[in-house]
Amino acid sequence: MREATIKSKILIVDDKPANVLLLEHLLAEEGYENVISTTDPREVVNLYVAENVDMILLDIRMPHMDGIQVMEALKEVLSPDDYLPILVLTAQTDMETRQRALSSGARDFLTKPFQPWEVFQRIHNMLETRHFYVNQRARANVLGEEVFKRTQELRDTQLEVVRRLGRAGEYRDNETGAHVVRMSKSCKFLALKAGLGKHFAELILQASPMHDVGKIGIPDNILLKPGRLTPEERVIMETHVEIGVDIIGGFESEMLEMARQIAATHHEKWDGSGYPNGYSKEDIPIEGRIAAICDVFDALTSTRPYKDPWPLEKAVDYIKENAGSHFDPHLAKLFIEIIPEIVALREEHPDEDS
Repeated sequence: MREATIKSKILIVDDKPANVLLLEHLLAEEGYENVISTTDPREVVNLYVAENVDMILLDIRMPHMDGIQVMEALKEVLSPDDYLPILVLTAQTDMETRQRALSSGARDFLTKPFQPWEVFQRIHNMLETRHFYVNQRARANVLGEEVFKRTQELRDTQLEVVRRLGRAGEYRDNETGAHVVRMSKSCKFLALKAGLGKHFAELILQASPMHDVGKIGIPDNILLKPGRLTPEERVIMETHVEIGVDIIGGFESEMLEMARQIAATHHEKWDGSGYPNGYSKEDIPIEGRIAAICDVFDALTSTRPYKDPWPLEKAVDYIKENAGSHFDPHLAKLFIEIIPEIVALREEHPDEDS
């Protein structure tokens, strides 16, 4: 620590050259070589910024700016998390000056004439505090970066698990699982178009791949049936919603909570005729309403065991015709406006047999 304090940059501020020379001489004898000075207090802020000063020895009574004004000016450029030791050296002995100096940012106060040993001891103590603070801040930054890195790794792992669970459900009736990629990105685009903000858009991008994870629990003879389902089979098929909610569970996570809401509500309809709860209009969470449009559109334009892909125009007409019955009419209108972006997703993420 002694070596660090000796190498510290010290700025002397006093309008009297004799005082400056005395302090420079005393500091040099004590081993301090990194010392700069000025007799013009108006230069202090620029010197502090340019020279990366560790400590300031400051007079109070000076022309142009007094020491109190200098400290007030320094506050404009000091970082909120910085610690700059300022030692006031002045011939003024009144209590008001001492109080003003300490309340304006001075860390310590000495009256002239002073004993050299006392100046050195206070300089050393204040610089030790400065370097301890700087080292602790550096350690905190390193720790913060490590925590951020680990948190990011954990988040990436969580997202990868979500994506793979989502694809596990889609692999049951979609050879490549590309549907979940296109559908989740469509949800993000629509959320942005609806003005829901970047955070919500990223969240729905991460959460929506699990919308049909419950298909894992549906028998193949129903899920992969090439024809229309019987009423009894339809009842079984609809249980994939409840299965999906159970798979996602009740873990306290903003992303998983949204995934659970999407799995539970993306088959609800604007007019209340959907399942499983018959919710209608704004009773359906907006993430569920967004997912409903994006899921249906991508399914219509994709190959399924029970159908060929629809032409783009026919799928767009379906969204328009069902706005206000199946779909949130406002979101449906916005979705139509971003159709070029949605179509581009199929080119970026085609099904394996496309």
